[in-house]
Amino acid sequence: MSSDHTISLSVIVPVHKVQGYIRQCLDSILDPDIPNLEVIAVDDHSPDGCGEILDEFAERDPRVRVRHLEENVGLGHARNIGLDMATGDYVWFFDSDDYATEGAVRAIYDRLAETRPDVLVFDYARSYWNGKVKRSIINHLFREPPAPDVFTLEERPSVLEMMMTAWNKAIRREFLLDLGLRFSGGYYEDVNVTYPILMAAERLSLLDRVCYIYRQRRHGAITKTTGAKHFDAFAQYDRIFEFMDGMGAAADPFRNLMFDRTIWHLLVIIEREDRVHESEKPRFFAEMSNTYGRHEPDGHVPPEPEDKPYLADKHRAIKANDYKGFVRVRATESRVKTTKRRTRKVGRLGKRGVRASKDLAKDRYYQMQRKLPIDENLAVFAAYWYRGYACNPAAIYEKVRELAPHINPVWVVKPGARSAMPDGVEYVVTGSADYYRTLARAKYFVNNVNFPDFYVKRPEQVHLMTQHGTPLKKMGLDQMEYPVGANDMDFKALIKRSDRWDFLVSSNPLSTEAWQRGFPCGYEMLEIGYPRNDRLVTAGNDAELRARLRDELAVPDGATAILYAPTHRDYQRRYSPMFDIGRVMEQLGDDHVLLLRAHYYYKIKNMAADMGWPEDRVIDVSRHPSVEDLMIASDVLLTDYSSVMFDYANLDKPIVIYANDWETYRLTRGVNFDLTETPPGVVATTEDELVDAFVSRAAWSDAAAKDRADFKARFCPWDDGHAAERAVRRMFLGEKVPNPPQ
Repeated sequence: MSSDHTISLSVIVPVHKVQGYIRQCLDSILDPDIPNLEVIAVDDHSPDGCGEILDEFAERDPRVRVRHLEENVGLGHARNIGLDMATGDYVWFFDSDDYATEGAVRAIYDRLAETRPDVLVFDYARSYWNGKVKRSIINHLFREPPAPDVFTLEERPSVLEMMMTAWNKAIRREFLLDLGLRFSGGYYEDVNVTYPILMAAERLSLLDRVCYIYRQRRHGAITKTTGAKHFDAFAQYDRIFEFMDGMGAAADPFRNLMFDRTIWHLLVIIEREDRVHESEKPRFFAEMSNTYGRHEPDGHVPPEPEDKPYLADKHRAIKANDYKGFVRVRATESRVKTTKRRTRKVGRLGKRGVRASKDLAKDRYYQMQRKLPIDENLAVFAAYWYRGYACNPAAIYEKVRELAPHINPVWVVKPGARSAMPDGVEYVVTGSADYYRTLARAKYFVNNVNFPDFYVKRPEQVHLMTQHGTPLKKMGLDQMEYPVGANDMDFKALIKRSDRWDFLVSSNPLSTEAWQRGFPCGYEMLEIGYPRNDRLVTAGNDAELRARLRDELAVPDGATAILYAPTHRDYQRRYSPMFDIGRVMEQLGDDHVLLLRAHYYYKIKNMAADMGWPEDRVIDVSRHPSVEDLMIASDVLLTDYSSVMFDYANLDKPIVIYANDWETYRLTRGVNFDLTETPPGVVATTEDELVDAFVSRAAWSDAAAKDRADFKARFCPWDDGHAAERAVRRMFLGEKVPNPPQ
């Protein structure tokens, strides 16, 4: 048939607790050039921000239809609801944490139009957290032997050996409805649909192309959760055999292979350590034996494939309900595998370099301290790789002193940061005996970056990660696609460090999405706002404080103080201003002062003096201890892609974005949204536009104010002056803390 023949496709996406992934999912499906495409998103009473994200997509793309459920019904029933809503000739059931490959929707659409099958099966790849993407191990079944455009299962029974999920198939909707098949509740809800449709189909077709990326999440996949729900598999397979019984003799060609696939899957479940509890395995095995007895076809012979030499022995043990025999077979198989692994490891020992005796002594001291009792009232605070007293940890520290006076908070600082520590703040210096003892014995840890790799978290210790900015740029595992920004990052080590977190602070819904994707670990997300912004909310409009700070900074009376805080460029080796500061300040005139805040990555003594700029007009505040003070003292923020813009929005003062290299930054670092489309104020891309933003007062215009208000509503919804209090109550006082109202 000609591909010009118009068909329609409905993609059904049940959605639950995937706010970090749903945008990528929908973006991958919504090919703008596909005619007659509809996406039906079923919000399965998701407790996170998924519902709002779906509504956002529906508002800007009429092809998206959203159904919000009033209670959680589970994946299978949510799929059924989407099927009842669908209008397309074909339906594609899509999991909301996965995504389609580029061009996949077009390829599927064209193949459906060409062949008009009852079921189209296409290939997939698994995407792992460490960036590896592996095509399915059964991809050869699409080509060997070469497949005709359409065929029946009897003509090509190997199709039953493909992945029996709903998401790697496009199904003719009327065909599915006529069969009366529905997804069931519980685990493995799709097998009782996906196997029967292949047997009943008169027209099957294959597409030898990776169209679907199956994300292997480190946390969150329900079928990788140990529990009794895995017993659901037995009822699901009973439904398949019941369907085959209804087919009568037409099902006979498939019975042996279908039976072997059933036992294969049940073996996967019982043999994986993350599925059935050890105490429940004898009962699961007994159910396997019952299933074997009910459904084994006449004349069935256990399979003995070369790559699975113990499979036939397992079949015989299951048939005889001999659990002890099954355990013996598994033990023999395990010993053989262990011997092979040990052989591969020969020669690996002894490759570690011998550490210096001083380092060895420190390590021994640290290990000794780790064996001593935890100090239940000792808390460690740190920020920016031990650079000093700053950011969210400092705000939480101050609130701990107020709300939890029984806690003894101690900061960790580098030797060079000691002089900048506030009076009365206790600290230990990195590398000292006190440092190792504190890390080994403290109960609580608060940091805006990770602690060193040598730190081994004890079971009793509790770690709060605050982060240090709203992520306009990609972070964590999201950086794997941007090698310039990643800069040879060891992602395996990054995730190992992140696995130590018990709590992770989120300042807004965007951060929650980014953290879940970038750091897929087992922490509790604290959607509480940024503690460091409490001061901006409560004291940002204090005229007396502002006047004092401006006086300390030597800002002339009546001058417009521009806080210039650019971010770090991964593609630059050293700091270089993105515009001619001297020229711009000359054009702005004597009534403007620039407070230059270079990124902390750069070691700058006094750039204004080094560059020959007038120091009364360009004041270098790069070493000022408090960026919050600088924000309060200033009249307007000038930045590019720094997270300071999200904090500054709380002050309701003008923000100017200088985005002269936006495309370069976006391509090299990766971003989570288009800043130029939803900016917090005026966006300038040239020096002339930058000067005009101030001279014309465009930064103070009504249009800029509206953009700023929209930006604040989106990115500062939880900043109400009490974020640090919420962090302390949850972490140190053990209280349940609800999200602040938006």
